[in-house]
Amino acid sequence: MASQGPDPNVTEILKRGNACVFFDVTVAGVPLGRIKIELYTSLVPKTCENFRQFCTGEHTSNAQPVGYKGSLFHRVIKGFMIQGGDFINGNGTGKTSIYDGVAFDDEDLSGKHEGPGILSMANSGPNSNGCQFFITCGKADWLDGKHVVFGKVVDQESMLVVRKIEACSVGVDNRPKHEVKISESGEL
Repeated sequence: MASQGPDPNVTEILKRGNACVFFDVTVAGVPLGRIKIELYTSLVPKTCENFRQFCTGEHTSNAQPVGYKGSLFHRVIKGFMIQGGDFINGNGTGKTSIYDGVAFDDEDLSGKHEGPGILSMANSGPNSNGCQFFITCGKADWLDGKHVVFGKVVDQESMLVVRKIEACSVGVDNRPKHEVKISESGEL
């Protein structure tokens, strides 16, 4: 079988000087697909580096990799967003960063939540960024100026995975009834 060669979307992202990361996602243990995400490293380098290291497992604690692999999308709101990244508590209450484990300041709030596929930091108020993030499922302009936009979903195949997560049935606190897990994550 011949190799398909490099993904042209990823090649273009790298040419722009940005990074590209991925999540392989499962629902109830069944593979759902891959979400590829461009990180706006030239605009918000500190925010992107925090996210990138949690994707790759480069960041360690007690000599063990820490990050998104094995963590859940713990909150899903149809038409709004899918939220994940709490690999501390798994419920939206955990917070850490690669910056000495503490929350870090908002780097740039000029990014717009202009439609589906926008990657943004989840926070608990100004200057409270950590490991949690969300991906928009539609326009969410009421969040502009309050959350750091630092990337976007790369292609239609990736957005289809986001839409499948968005379609999952949810229960209390908009938590998916079936476990939606990041089974693998990394950098492309």
